[in-house]
Amino acid sequence: MTVLVVGASGATGSKLVEHLLNEKHKVKVIVRSQDKLPESWKINKNLQIITASVLDLSDAEMRAIVSDCHAVASCLGHNLTFKGIYGKPRRLVTDATRRLCNAVKSNNPQNPTKFVLMNTTGNRNRDLNEPISFAQKCVIGLLRLLLPPHVDNEKAADYLRTQIGQNNNVIEWAAVRPDGLINEEEVTDYEIHPSPTRSAIFNAGKVSRINVGHFMASLIYDNDLWAKWKGQMPVIYSTSH
Repeated sequence: MTVLVVGASGATGSKLVEHLLNEKHKVKVIVRSQDKLPESWKINKNLQIITASVLDLSDAEMRAIVSDCHAVASCLGHNLTFKGIYGKPRRLVTDATRRLCNAVKSNNPQNPTKFVLMNTTGNRNRDLNEPISFAQKCVIGLLRLLLPPHVDNEKAADYLRTQIGQNNNVIEWAAVRPDGLINEEEVTDYEIHPSPTRSAIFNAGKVSRINVGHFMASLIYDNDLWAKWKGQMPVIYSTSH
């Protein structure tokens, strides 16, 4: 199958790409610069590198890019710098999600296209009853005021949940919610839950970026796993943490 990955040069997106390539899938990536990409990517015949800013592409260019893709995955995020957090684009993840979904819809594929969004445990799935403490509500409220990327993550997931919904004939989706991200070299055991089993603010768990990439890749090519989690916002923790 052919998969488009945006945010592929990031710490988690690169792991997702590696998993997909290891499984012999064809991958397209949209990156602003090829400078940080592994040399092995540049010579891999199964990888097409598109050098562009995802929000600068025209609608026609976006439609052409996704026209032969069976799945789209977004690992986009904001750089943890002052400009990355408070500068433009404030709605990078949301706007990219909307534009990519619109491109898929305009192509009207015969079979539904999978859309996998990397999100965060700090965002609740409002389709479910996910109670949080008053203290956590206060902290989340502050994050909305002080950290635009948090609002961006919320709005991106809400777009999939409310605008694409559960019964779309063209797009099926899942929003993966990792807890505290860490770096590890190998895939380890991890667990998946429909909702957080601990407080994302006061008792956060850990999950390696390579495990997140593995789970997102598995959602894309494992149809049984997809059937279990599509239309949901699964939470992932590394078992060893």
